[in-house]
Amino acid sequence: MSENQKNSNFIVGFIVGGVVATVTTILLTPRNGKENRQVLRKTAQALPEMAEDFSSSVQINSNRISESARQKWDNTLNRLKVAISAGIEASQKDLNQG
Repeated sequence: MSENQKNSNFIVGFIVGGVVATVTTILLTPRNGKENRQVLRKTAQALPEMAEDFSSSVQINSNRISESARQKWDNTLNRLKVAISAGIEASQKDLNQG
């Protein structure tokens, strides 16, 4: 599964989980209708900020994953350079001895 699909699945799961939690809370709360409407209104007003925070969090995690992948690639590249240098050196020694 690709990283993009994992992120998409996470986002969908997060949204579905939030909706299920909201509906469950509304149905099981001991508040009356007027109080529920007030809570819903405040929640609806806070949604844009919450979405922005969530988006920022996803972006930060995406950057961290990208940075980790870049570091792993750099480490692999450095090991490859060392191995190539060692191979060249061994070949030159072999040519000089032969």
